[in-house]
Amino acid sequence: MLSAFIWLPLLGAALIGFWPGNRAGEKVRSIALIIASGLLSLNIILGFQFDTKVAEIQFSEYFSWIEWLGLNYHLGIDGLSLPLLFLNSLLTLMAIASSNKSLERPQLYYSLLFVLSAGAAGAFLAQDLLLFFLFYELEIVPLYFLIAIWGGKRRGYAAMKFLLYTAVSGFLVLASFLGLVWLTGASNFDYAPLLSNNLPVETQLLLLAPLLVGLFIKIPIFPFHTWLPDAHVEASTPISVLLAGVLLKLGTYGLLRFGVGFFLDGWVVLAPWLASLAAVSALYGACCAIAQQDMKKVVAYSSIAHMAYILLAAAATTPLSLTAAVFQMVSHGLISALLFLLVGVVYNKTGTRDVNSLRGLLNPQRGLPLVGSLMILGVMASSGIPGMVGFIAEFLVFRGSFPLFPVQTLLCLVGTGLTAVYFLLVINRVFFGRLPDHLAHLPPVQFGDRAPAFVLMTLIFLLGLQPSWMVRWSEAQATSLVTQNGKLLSQVSIDARRARPATIIVND
Repeated sequence: MLSAFIWLPLLGAALIGFWPGNRAGEKVRSIALIIASGLLSLNIILGFQFDTKVAEIQFSEYFSWIEWLGLNYHLGIDGLSLPLLFLNSLLTLMAIASSNKSLERPQLYYSLLFVLSAGAAGAFLAQDLLLFFLFYELEIVPLYFLIAIWGGKRRGYAAMKFLLYTAVSGFLVLASFLGLVWLTGASNFDYAPLLSNNLPVETQLLLLAPLLVGLFIKIPIFPFHTWLPDAHVEASTPISVLLAGVLLKLGTYGLLRFGVGFFLDGWVVLAPWLASLAAVSALYGACCAIAQQDMKKVVAYSSIAHMAYILLAAAATTPLSLTAAVFQMVSHGLISALLFLLVGVVYNKTGTRDVNSLRGLLNPQRGLPLVGSLMILGVMASSGIPGMVGFIAEFLVFRGSFPLFPVQTLLCLVGTGLTAVYFLLVINRVFFGRLPDHLAHLPPVQFGDRAPAFVLMTLIFLLGLQPSWMVRWSEAQATSLVTQNGKLLSQVSIDARRARPATIIVND
């Protein structure tokens, strides 16, 4: 069942890529929508069959692949990967639905989208370090071409910068994995037999350092973030949806799966520094967003700020904070995808994203009133207004992190306040005021342009009102991640952990 999330998109990519006929572009989009809808339906079925009370890997698939290399085809799913797999399937469908019907070279475009989806799904499902690395690197190739071919004026520069940064990220992650297998004496790269927590703290720190830098580039965390705004600005709207909604989550997923899961002792030593870096990154991203004139850059820098909250929650290393980290991944994926979709509609209808050139788009007769209303709701969700998924995610993050890192949590709260500042500046400049003459006759927004945004907005409200639908998937796994030898990192001994971060305080 799990292999379908990898091989069905790859087969779809092959089918679309070799579809015969000179007018294949009229059919491949429909085929792509059918395949993506099937993947999402399969994910929903998987979610109903998933046992939320079990922390172990479920639906495991295994066979020996390259024995002399120690590489096995081992897939499995748990409460950490299931929400992200759902997010990948959903946003792949939304990206296809929001793609331009008249784009050039559609067969190559949709084929690359499915390869990208398969790479992300494989990384979330892999239970083998080397297999994870292969999928982690696989997504670089399609994303490079999707930016370089269908991007903006500076697409070549943005695509090459993305390629170089992510290549360095992959090299550092692989170096950490190879060192881990070598030092533990494991015979293969499977997650299960690795006894990394038996390594001395100093050795764990040595292996954790390159892993963190590699994942910080992918997330991205300041100061490894500079590739992201360029990639977002030059990428087309559907690619920005996948980049922000899914691909950045490979980094935060790696923090929990490998940083916390494999190097818990070393992670606790670095936790205060990681929480401080999260606060710096959150404030930096928010301040940069305030200074931007391009709507897409505002959303891009807001991603840097909001992804830092996941690092803060991961640093706290309690079951509540780790559950919050997973929920924040889903929340950010939905909200950022919605905002990029709406910015894309504004750009397609007006020809610009410059906040100084736009005014009065909320005009009910001649503007974009429905798009403006959805944009206001999306901004409210990103700012953490109660009743929406953003509020639940950020509340859980701050509630789980404050007892351990009060100063860093308060600084991140300031970043949340700044979210309202920079988005309200955009809303006020772009959607309010008098509609200028050159924007008085905008083309109508078709239902197909609005439908993906409606779907995402519905989920943002539903998960804001019923967060247990998503949280219950991750609770057991979050507890398991911070358990060593049957003992749970004490939440009672918070003061001791904060005062002596090199010591792990446990209770029975």
